[in-house]
Amino acid sequence: MDRNIPPTLEQRTHLRKALKAFVQAQHPCPPVSLRQLGQLADAFVAERPDCTSLRPWLMVEINNQIWLPVVAGIPHERRLLMLPKCLSRYGQCQGEYDEFGLLCHHCGQCNIPRLQGKAEQLGGLSIVAEGFTQVIELIESRVVDAVIGVSCLESLEKAFPLLVRHAVPGLAVALNDSGCRDTHVDAEYVEELLDLLSYEAIPKQLDHEAIRDQVGRWFSRSELEQLMGPASDPTQEICLEWMSGEGKRWRPFLLSAVWQALTGKTDMTADVQMAAVAVECFHKASLIHDDVEDRDVTRYGQPTVNARFGDAFAINVGDALLGLGYRILAQTGNPELIQLIADAHLKLCRGQGEELFWDKRPLTMDYVMNIFRFKTVPAFEVSLMLGLSCTGDFAHLRSMLKDYSEALGIAYQLKDDLEDFVQDNELACRPSAALALMNEHPAWSQEEVMAELKRLTDQYHQQALDALTNLSELELKRLLYQVTEKILG
Repeated sequence: MDRNIPPTLEQRTHLRKALKAFVQAQHPCPPVSLRQLGQLADAFVAERPDCTSLRPWLMVEINNQIWLPVVAGIPHERRLLMLPKCLSRYGQCQGEYDEFGLLCHHCGQCNIPRLQGKAEQLGGLSIVAEGFTQVIELIESRVVDAVIGVSCLESLEKAFPLLVRHAVPGLAVALNDSGCRDTHVDAEYVEELLDLLSYEAIPKQLDHEAIRDQVGRWFSRSELEQLMGPASDPTQEICLEWMSGEGKRWRPFLLSAVWQALTGKTDMTADVQMAAVAVECFHKASLIHDDVEDRDVTRYGQPTVNARFGDAFAINVGDALLGLGYRILAQTGNPELIQLIADAHLKLCRGQGEELFWDKRPLTMDYVMNIFRFKTVPAFEVSLMLGLSCTGDFAHLRSMLKDYSEALGIAYQLKDDLEDFVQDNELACRPSAALALMNEHPAWSQEEVMAELKRLTDQYHQQALDALTNLSELELKRLLYQVTEKILG
């Protein structure tokens, strides 16, 4: 028996009932961060000091109770049961192994056929394998929408950060004993979780790929010409070429995904499309102007506009894209969209100005962080705020999303500076966090600078998740957890 797990079935059952009441009284909305799970476990232990040694197990069970209503609302056929190989009886198992795991022969020597049979009887999928990485792939590819996993507590502790960061709807059951063979699980409890089914409406999970496909179509040449006008002159031709070319289009995706998460609709309105195209106009304009100011000659592996046509023409194209962005937003009839973009535009210019002026002032971390707040943070914030504004509601979320955007933007830039420093990229050409730390702490070694950058990145990463603690809109919270992982993971 694992010493970090309640030793008897009676004790485990009693604690699971107590945790259910405890979580229901807290009303947490999934997903929750590891820090919040730890805080909830500590609060439970404060009421029951005899459970101190059970903290990891308690975190697993608390997470189960938080996700349970969501998983119950997901059809059985959209769930995956994942079992460990060590449940089989060592030396007696007649199953065979392939690249996907154990192929059970239903010899009846262990609980694997019983649990697999239950899952498949309900219409779900089941596999016997180790590790949860493939679960993330199955969730992201929309093969399944939820997972019920059985594993040893040690493996669950390792897998939990991965599952939490990806906001996977899941329930986990820890094996009752440690070791890698002849393990046992509370089979009746697993069957109880498999049986769960609720007909209460839960928000429909966002299909990220479908959103990306839709956003991609908005940037086809034909769609852009309808909004921006045909290529009647060289400036307009380069604007259309630049807008329909390469790019991740994170901002249009975020705007559209926020709108879908809050409205529950999949057919996006014309206003959402126009706002998404407009925000990309401003982004592309800022890149063109950046390339001129930084004298860059390549972007997306291709010559920049200034490298092809000269600085004067590039500045003109960037200005034209700004004008097109404002004109498109004006067509929505929503003045708040114009105000949001204008505020972000001005912040970006201030941040860029501070960056261009950096060699005339003492380079400190405070100075660099201020550049991040003006230059990087608005890029995240404006997309979220535009999506919010397009819903016409949810104004109460603005402060929370601003706090999230600030922490995410700073963490993103710190991570970028850390990667440049590790790769020994040129530091002297811009005010980076690495250069500021070296200036403030000239005696620090490279390893100490890297360690501090990593600490600060993790700190702001956690602050981004902490900002979402009281967010009660399930799909928006899931989206932002997943976005945080994509950007910072």
